[in-house]
Amino acid sequence: MAEVYDAPLPWTGDIESPLTLFRAEVRQEWIDVFQHVNVAHYLTMGDHANWAFWNWLNGPDSAMEARDGHEYVIVENHVHYINELALGTPIHVTTQLIGMDKKRFVLFHHIWKSETNELAATNEVKCLGFNLTERRPENWRPVVAKRLEQILQSQTGQEVPAVAGQGIALKKS
Repeated sequence: MAEVYDAPLPWTGDIESPLTLFRAEVRQEWIDVFQHVNVAHYLTMGDHANWAFWNWLNGPDSAMEARDGHEYVIVENHVHYINELALGTPIHVTTQLIGMDKKRFVLFHHIWKSETNELAATNEVKCLGFNLTERRPENWRPVVAKRLEQILQSQTGQEVPAVAGQGIALKKS
């Protein structure tokens, strides 16, 4: 079954802090045999936040057809699992833009249990501007580049998470 994404929020130029563009309840299809969210679906939640961010950022061109193939692809992901999530748990994802250049940006998502405000996971993602027609990387459209800069400026006071950019490693004994 295909994943269903929420309708995009409209771009107004107001950038809330923290930026929260995805809210949901843990869905049945995300639950595994251990009766909690399967590891892959923490990434699904991050993907919902990516798509919400991208569609919001591109408003009013929130539909792919309006963007004429000027999209993004994800080239790197890192998920940190902190707290398990059960079926029906209300969640929300806060999104921080922690870096950008002319054709890439990095988002850092915090996935929260909404009722207790407990952190359940984080997801760091690197996105690359991509032309679906030509099947190659490209620079951001001017409106996207301008809005990314606005978002980055609005989040200047937010500390970059300590685990950002770390990846995976074993500690040497």
